Amino acid sequence: IAVDKDGNRRRHWAYPSVWVTCAYSDYNFKFMPEVLREITRGYDIDAIFANRWQGHGVCYCESCRRNFRDASGHDLPLDADPENPAWLAWTAWRRTVLSRLVVEWDEAMKAIKPNTSFIPNMGSVSLMEFDLKLIERHCPFLVVDDQGRRGTEPVWMSGRNGKRMRATFRDRPAVLITSIGPEEKYRWKDAVTTGPEIRSWMLDGVVQGMLPWFTKFNGVVPDQRWVGPVVESFGLHAALEPVLSATRPAAEIAILDPATTLRHHGPETRREAEADDLGFYQALVEEKLPFEMLSDQAMTPERLDRFKVVILANATCLSDAQCAALEAYVARGGSVVAAHETSTRDENNRPRGTLALGGLLGVTVTAPSRGPVQNSYVALNGRHPIAEGYEGAARIIGGTHLIAIEAAADAEVPFLTVPDFPDLPMEEVYPREAPQGAAVVARQHPGGGRTVYIPWNIGGIFWEVLAADHQRLIANAVRWALGKRPDVEVTGRAVLDVALREAKDGLVVALQNLTNPMMMKGPTREIYPVGRQEVSVAIPAGRSFAEARLLVAGETAEARVEAGRVRVTVPGIDLVEAVHITWT
Repeated sequence: IAVDKDGNRRRHWAYPSVWVTCAYSDYNFKFMPEVLREITRGYDIDAIFANRWQGHGVCYCESCRRNFRDASGHDLPLDADPENPAWLAWTAWRRTVLSRLVVEWDEAMKAIKPNTSFIPNMGSVSLMEFDLKLIERHCPFLVVDDQGRRGTEPVWMSGRNGKRMRATFRDRPAVLITSIGPEEKYRWKDAVTTGPEIRSWMLDGVVQGMLPWFTKFNGVVPDQRWVGPVVESFGLHAALEPVLSATRPAAEIAILDPATTLRHHGPETRREAEADDLGFYQALVEEKLPFEMLSDQAMTPERLDRFKVVILANATCLSDAQCAALEAYVARGGSVVAAHETSTRDENNRPRGTLALGGLLGVTVTAPSRGPVQNSYVALNGRHPIAEGYEGAARIIGGTHLIAIEAAADAEVPFLTVPDFPDLPMEEVYPREAPQGAAVVARQHPGGGRTVYIPWNIGGIFWEVLAADHQRLIANAVRWALGKRPDVEVTGRAVLDVALREAKDGLVVALQNLTNPMMMKGPTREIYPVGRQEVSVAIPAGRSFAEARLLVAGETAEARVEAGRVRVTVPGIDLVEAVHITWT
């Protein structure tokens, strides 16, 4: 039985007549394997899928106290503080224990029926809780338990799950579980949410390469309003699946999934820790640029070289080897956009006192991060592509956490820092000093790569306040780092989640319509169709355009070839459309 930090055995919070079991000791390692063997031996199964198998945080039972102390030398941590060595040791110990658990359960089943598998239920961040080599060996597909939106959350969070799974296991099938009900902390688990919300969540996952799975609690149907939307969603997946399954995800841009940083955080602090990543994600969605994610646990040269730009929104913790991999990537011609405290700590969360990537980015730290700062600004500093689109403005708002830096002699500085000044009383709201110190640093490298460094929390503050100037700065930095016109461009009045998939004889540009007053907060009331969109795609060298089809509309698309590109017209989008272009 699991024990809380006060020494009390844990009753189940929603069903107090049962106990919560310890995930890290004999219940899971001795009793549960016998259950798995009984099921595998007695039933004609292909796999066992398990929910809530990985426990509920720190358990303070005697077994856990003893095993953790023997393994780490620490007593169990009393809180999830990333600065506490005991907490960091516990997260590492838990990864080891749970990885071993998956292996032992899987092997217990395979010893009876070699073709069976144990499939662990995963949240959207669960991959960082395992030894990845073991998961690759034992899990033929992955299941993400992220059933819907809660609180303030955009629809694209659904498809982001698919990108996160691919960030580590590019070719492993991934399933997204969608609930038919509202997914709020009050847990109305026998309820039904709106049909448009169900469709939007399921299909954004489909657009980003996930397989749909819906879940319903309770074996009766007092409310039938979910049935139609689920049928429609599976029908649309069936229309798209033949082409999607014959293609592979492709993009020129990737956001680094900072697993090395996030694994040090518990559920209470993880969302805040990934705010910078969410901000960059939102900015690229608004820009209609297709992009993928790349795990910092999978930065092989082959995986890095798939992309022309890798974004480190705030990859605080990076090992020396990870930094070296990024430096080698830029030397080979790749580009990096980095921000704020990226590389200021090692993989064990130990402060470095500087940026390990400072030499690559062309900066020297002169003062560590300070904040929160109010009323900060950055000033445009001459003409530069990163500073385009701000006509009429001499400065824009800055961040709330700032690192002071000096730029290298061979770097460009498109923005300067305006020293922060009082925001009250009103007559004192004026800058005391001229702009000084680099606020954005851009650098071109001999191998053809480019780097951009923004020494403040642009991703996090954009995620919080959604300032249009910050979206423009992120987009400008990424486009400049790309160094050329994007291979795929989408234009039109709409907010779209864009996915790009390729095959030898063509590609698919999938478009999920996010344009909705409820885009950032569910549940969606109704779908707001959008009008004409234009998809422009670079024709690969040595190939010719053959045909463009709209997979959802089921018709040939209007297309024209000009200047080495094909421009396809999408007359309108209800919720999803996919442009299938073939080459000869």
